[in-house]
This record gives sequence, structure tokens and C-alpha cells, in this order.
Amino acid sequence: MVHSLFGVIRCFACRLWPALSSGHALASILALVCSLAPAAPAAAGVLDRAAVARHFPAPLMVGERDAALPVWPLYRQNATATDLAGYAFESIDLAPVPGFSGVPPNLLIALDAKGIFLSVSVLSHHEPVFLEGLGEAPLVQFLSQYQGVPLASSVRIGGREGKGAAQEVHLDGVAKATASVRIINQSVLSAALKVARARLGFAAGRDPAQAARLRTDVDETIPLERMVAQGLLRQLRVTNRQAEALFSGTGGAGLDAEALRDPGATFINLRLAYVSLPAVGRSLLTPRSWNKLAARLEPGDHALLAIWSGRHTLMPEEFVAGSVPERLVLRQQGLPLELRDLDLEPALKDQQAFGDVRVAAFRVIAQAGLDPGLPLDFALPVTRSKGIVYPERITRELALPYRLPERFYIAGAPAEQPWAGVWRARAAELGVLAAGLLVLAIALMLQRRLAARSVWLARFRTGYLLFTLGFIGYWAQAQLSIVNLTGVVQALAAGRSLDYLMFDPATLMVWLFALAALLFWGRGVYCGWLCPFGALQEFGARLGSWLRLPQIRLRSRTDKQVKWLKFVGLAAIAINVAIASSAALEGTLADAASPAAGAAVRGAATARPAEAGLDQLLELEPFKTAITLAFVRSWPYVAYAAGLVLLSAFWFRAFCRYLCPLGAGLSLLGRARLLDWVPRRRECGQPCQTCRHRCAYQAITPAGAIDYEECFQCLDCVAIHDSADQCAPLRLERKRGNFIPIVREGAKERAS
Repeated sequence: MVHSLFGVIRCFACRLWPALSSGHALASILALVCSLAPAAPAAAGVLDRAAVARHFPAPLMVGERDAALPVWPLYRQNATATDLAGYAFESIDLAPVPGFSGVPPNLLIALDAKGIFLSVSVLSHHEPVFLEGLGEAPLVQFLSQYQGVPLASSVRIGGREGKGAAQEVHLDGVAKATASVRIINQSVLSAALKVARARLGFAAGRDPAQAARLRTDVDETIPLERMVAQGLLRQLRVTNRQAEALFSGTGGAGLDAEALRDPGATFINLRLAYVSLPAVGRSLLTPRSWNKLAARLEPGDHALLAIWSGRHTLMPEEFVAGSVPERLVLRQQGLPLELRDLDLEPALKDQQAFGDVRVAAFRVIAQAGLDPGLPLDFALPVTRSKGIVYPERITRELALPYRLPERFYIAGAPAEQPWAGVWRARAAELGVLAAGLLVLAIALMLQRRLAARSVWLARFRTGYLLFTLGFIGYWAQAQLSIVNLTGVVQALAAGRSLDYLMFDPATLMVWLFALAALLFWGRGVYCGWLCPFGALQEFGARLGSWLRLPQIRLRSRTDKQVKWLKFVGLAAIAINVAIASSAALEGTLADAASPAAGAAVRGAATARPAEAGLDQLLELEPFKTAITLAFVRSWPYVAYAAGLVLLSAFWFRAFCRYLCPLGAGLSLLGRARLLDWVPRRRECGQPCQTCRHRCAYQAITPAGAIDYEECFQCLDCVAIHDSADQCAPLRLERKRGNFIPIVREGAKERAS
């Protein structure tokens, strides 16, 4: 552990220093992030059998952990028999979906034998909004809604209360934690589906709400010739010669004496039909058989009829009625779907047309996810054995594709990503946000025109800061945070996907805009215009000015020294992130020895002080208290956030300038900017000091140069520079009767 920890810290320090000392900060930090990411994630479960048993007391009994899948079977005593009641498992073992801290929530989930949720509870999480914010009570209440919900249903967050349409369930979300609960919902469903597919006969089918639906209103009698012509009744006839050709060039060639003796005879003559479609079922089966079959199907189930003859049979002597056939396989989009014998003896309506045949009906349960609008790929595995003691088994498949004609089903919706519904639901909000960002981009590109009159600039800035605070902050909840950066680092360090970012589209849009702006203008675009807490502080400062409160302004040298405090905070957070990330790396190395060792390492990591220490360090930012939770929180956090706003009335945006770790990170990234966009003259700093003295951010050096790492792009100095009334050199030249045009000189300007 110590070796891994110091290795990560050493790696972090070696890569962070070039970012601090050169203009290639962005490349250095991206390299740091990539270097912390191992190749793949590993299991992270923390419970043993005894711990699981405490969550599921009598009458349930917990079996031994499955050797192939990280689940515990749950049993229930039924007289002298012991019945399978379901499975319990940890979400982090099966679906480690990162939360907004970059660490996946770990949930204990229990499914019954039919795929219905027994319970979902929290084992651990690092979601900022539920840590000392809203508290865990809303999260526990949210998870309690899963009890009794079928996994095969389409689960939606928000919308109608309770159950909606068939196979659709709506869960109440949590105000101010919408994105977090959507990620948790994704963790629950993804982990549960993996277990259901492996142990309960579910398949990786589509969302039931998006799959095509059979048309039960098409109720006509279709002659056999038309059924064959339309593809409703598909046939596969294979001779012995063709079966022998399957094994040509393999060890199975020449092993079937009967095939060699009579190559022209029928090996198998198979016909398949989608018999749960009423028009097909009533056309092929007698009324009694059709009614009996329909009564055996649950809503959403599918039935397929097999009619065959020949020496090869789908049901050999050892076949057990009601089981899964080994000689008939169904796949859809490359994924297997379980076929199970319905244990019926269907009677054909026109037996003479088929001759001497065998008939069987197979069911695909609704939970398997079969989509009747997509092609079905049937296969008949044919196996030959070579040898006696330890025979070699050689298997080849005969393929029979099946596609239901379009007029017999209603097409479903296209498949979509889990987060797509979030973007769709917030489309109007995102449109307003996009328009606001576009307005800001245009204003920054035309900043000289905007700053041509101080009144215009002041009104625009006031209006935009109100938009930032009210809409971006309190409405869209798009306050950026250092948590976003640490979350990405921790997710990459554990080899996890960054798809979780898509669940909060407003924040993602602001991040993308802020990062793009860093390349052109530096940190000032976000810190000066788009940070809701920064806007709140600026309004606090304006209130202090209006009340004529005394103002604190440090000397230039002291101001420069105190501004290093935010980098100290950033470094402390970075070291704690490195420590937390080392647990994932150490667990991966331990897994090389044994999965149990890796699980033990990560289990111990969840209780390490470093994890709690990181959560506490992140509270240096008051954003969650002031913006996300709107000051509805326990009093120490409210006092801290409100105190910073009050302090801004005496000390202009003190937190932003001296303490903000996010500002420190953006300052480093901003060193990669392409433009020195603030206009300057020869006289700036020598002798004119007007802009420097009026810069509330103290981002202009005594020599007149702009310190872009500390500039918040308020444009006040641009307005002064172009004003013949405020700019001292222009006033002096005007007194002399001279006209001074502005001449471009590279990225800077001078007076000619």
C-alpha cells in the first residue's frame, strides 16, 4: 500500500510541476489523468456471507457465493424442500457506474426468482448532494421504491406517480439530486440485468417500452402457401449429404455411417412459425390447441412452433419435457434468448399437409427481451463425438433466419442511451442555456464594442450575472465544482467510463464552453461570467459598495502571496485524490494474486480516512450549500457559505481570488490560452496606473501587464483603455490636440 501510494504521489508531483512552471498546463494535466488510469476495473465488493445474512434474516437463508458470478443465492424453506427465493449482490461488483465524485455508489440489491426487486439499500456512496447536504434520508426513500418493481418493466425517474402504462413504472426523483438518482438508477438496473441474464433466463433485449409489439388485431386465416410465401412459415430441409458437408475437413468427418450409406435421405426437415401471433396460431393449430397454448402465455411472452421430420430430432430420448432444448438455439442481434418447451402436444389443423411429423411449442418469456420487429436467428447445433474414453466433441450449426413481416407488428422506438431521456426532458432548459452561452460568446468576441460605453457594459454585466445566478445556478443547477474534476480523475484511475457526465447535461454544456473559452481567453470567462457563486459574491460586493462599507484591499505583494492559498487547497485535494485512486490501483494488483485479496483491499479502502478526508476537503467549496441546496443545510455549512458572501461586501470576491480550488485549477489550465486579449499601450504602467488601481481583482502588475491567471475578464480595463475620458494617455494627448489611432502589434496594442 505504501509503495503504491508514494508511487502515485510521486507521479502526480512530477507531472503537476511542469503545469505550474510552463505554458503547457493542459497537456501536462491530461497526461497526469491518463497516467493514473489502469487498464481495466476490478471487482470491489465488500460483503461476506455473514454480512449478507444480516441484511436478509430468517425465513431467508443465504447460500455460498457463486463461483462464476459475484452473487449470493437466497433460499426459503418450503416444508421439506428448499426453494430458491432469489439472489443478492453488490452493484459495484457488476455495474460500477461512477457518480459525480467519480466513485460508484455501492448498493445491496436483491432480486427474487422471477426478476422482481426484493430490496435495494445503500452500502456506501460519495454523491456530494447526499453527503451532509440533503442527507441520506431522501436517497433511502428513493431506493425503497424499487421493492416489488419487476425488472422487466421500463423504469422511469419522475413523470407520473406510481405505475403508468403496461410494463412502465415511474419512480419519484429527488429534488436537487436529479442527476445523481438517475446514475443510481442506472447502477441498479445494469447490475440487476446482468444477474437476471445469467441466472434467471433474461436476455440482453431492448427496453420493453421501445420493443415492437405484435398486432393482435390481425386475425385472419392464412393458407399454408401464403404463409410460406410471406415468410411466416420458414423451412429448413437438410439431406445427409449436406449434414456430412458441415464436418468436411474436421475430426467429425465420416463419423455418421448412416449419412454415408444414404446421402440423399432427409437429415431434418424443419418448419418454424411465430405461433403466438394470433393470425398464425389460428391458421396452423386446431382451436383447442390454440386456446390451450394462448392460456399458457403470460403478457409479453412469445411462442414459436417447431414442426419437423427426419432422422435428426429436436427432442431426443433424453430430453426432459418443459426444459430448454439443446438442439434448437435462438439468438437476436448476436445475443442468446432462452427457448423453453411448453410441454404441450399441439395438434395441427391440417395434419395431412405436413404428413408424419413431430410438433412442439417453445416459449420465450417476456423478460428475455425478444423484439418481434428484429430478425430472429435460429440455429440447430449438430454434434459428433470422436473417441471413446474422453471423446472429442465437434459441433457445427445449421442456420435458419426468421423475420416477421412488418404488417404483423407495430414498430418500437429506436434504441437510445440511458441518459437520452434526461436530455429530452430538459430540452427547453438546455435551449435557453445554449442561447445564453451564445450571447456571452458573441459579447466576448465583440468586447471592444461592448465596452465602448461604460453604461452599456455595466448594464449587460448586471443582466448576465443575474442570468448566471438565477438560471444557470438555481434553476439549471449547473454550478461547476472541483468535484467534477476530481470525479473524472477517480473514474479514469479506476478504468471506468465517463458516461455518467451525460446525466447532467446543463453542467456538461457549461464545462465544455468553459474549457473551450480557456483556450482563447483563460479562466476569466467562467470565473467572471458563468460561476453562480461568483455572481452571488459580486452582488454582495455591490451591496457593500452601495452601503459604503469599508473595503479591504491588500498591497500588491501581499495580494500575490495570499493568492497562493487556493493552490495549496488544490494541492491538498489532488494528494487526497491520488491516495484514493491508489486504492483502485492496489486492488487491481491484488486481484492478480486472487479476487478475494482484491476485494479485501478495496473493502478496507472504503473505511480509510483518506476517503472521508477528501469529502471534507471538498467542502472548502461553498457551492453545494449556497447554490445546489440554496442554503437549506445544517448551520455550520450555511454559516460558512453565508459568511463568504458577507465577506465579499467588505473584501471583493475574496473566496474566488484567494481560496477557490476550482479557480486554481482553471488558472493552471488557462495558461494554455492562445490570446492576450486585453489591449495595452506603451504608457500602461509607465507611467499610467489607472487600470491597475481600478482593477478590483488586482490582476494588473505595476508594469502594466495583465496577469491572465488572475483576470476575471470583467472588461473594466478595456472600457478604460478605449475611453478618452478615463484613459490618462488619451486625455493627455487630447489636451495636446493630438489624435491617437489604435495600431495592432501582434497580440498587443500600442499608441502610434
